[in-house]
Amino acid sequence: MVSTVANVDVKQKDAEQALVVAISCSAVLEDTDDGEVHGVGVAFPLLQAVQNVNRRLVAANSAESLLFDVLLVTTDGRRQQSARIVSSTKHHGLEVSRFCFSGREDFVESLLENRVQLFLSAEPEEASQAWQRVQGVTRLSPEDGWDRLEHACDPCVLSALLGRQTWSSSSEQLRVLLCGGDIFTTPANPTPAAQRFWSQLGAMRGRFGVLDSPVSVSVLTAHGGRQSFGDALATLRSRGLKADEAHCLAGAPRGPILDLLRPHFLLGDGGLER
Repeated sequence: MVSTVANVDVKQKDAEQALVVAISCSAVLEDTDDGEVHGVGVAFPLLQAVQNVNRRLVAANSAESLLFDVLLVTTDGRRQQSARIVSSTKHHGLEVSRFCFSGREDFVESLLENRVQLFLSAEPEEASQAWQRVQGVTRLSPEDGWDRLEHACDPCVLSALLGRQTWSSSSEQLRVLLCGGDIFTTPANPTPAAQRFWSQLGAMRGRFGVLDSPVSVSVLTAHGGRQSFGDALATLRSRGLKADEAHCLAGAPRGPILDLLRPHFLLGDGGLER
């Protein structure tokens, strides 16, 4: 059973305009045996960076509605620990709008119910479970018909795996890395949920200038030459998002680039592992 609780200590975001990001509770808070407060997890710097983006947006325009809306999602039914989870986020200064308590079998439903556009987890199985809906619908054959395809694609959720490198990422600038064929070879008409994510992230990045932006978007193609690299950038621009940095590795190892960019998460093949 899925249960969603609003955080009364945080101003709720505009449901129509916000960019909704859900993060697995286990990536944000680590269970500790001592005291009443959970320790912080691998996603802590990411949340600090997201909050900094929101602060900068509101500082520039007090009526800004295009903000990150952060949800915390449990996948192990820890409803009995709800008070401790809520108090822990408050203790660590984390601005979480809603808490979703669910089990492993139905947490994806909680993402869909809350119109989540991006799900982040440090657990490969969780990230894969949310992403399976995307993979499943993009593999439908033309014989299935576009009506069925559009209907099936509508509830998909983008997901990314958080890695150990997330710990060392900036707490001041949100760093997003887009990599590989999964991002750039989806259909010319991407799903509504995915398209909304790209366009909103692009609009959010566009609120800031070239220098001193609290959001940085980088693109990396691991294989292919100049043509495929150019196609990737063109595809991204067609979805409303421009890159701050672009790297064409042409088969070279990506470890050195990851060490340089230190992204909070990677959308595309393989997560943040080399």
